[in-house]
Amino acid sequence: MNAKQLIDEAVSLPVEERALVVDSLLKSFSLSSADIDEQWLAVARNRLKEMRAGDIKPVSGEDVFSRVRNRRGK
Repeated sequence: MNAKQLIDEAVSLPVEERALVVDSLLKSFSLSSADIDEQWLAVARNRLKEMRAGDIKPVSGEDVFSRVRNRRGK
């Protein structure tokens, strides 16, 4: 399986499983402190709460990366 196939498969996962994949990949780059992990967990929980309450509108990863590519002119 190549990287594109892996990414295509990962983006089809439910949001909670995608978050787990992202977290695992980020942890593989370096060890992070427990304090930083707790802070990110609090942010993620708050965002999920806001999303479920309808206070914020979720944006798909595809849209996010498309916007980034457009800003970079690619």
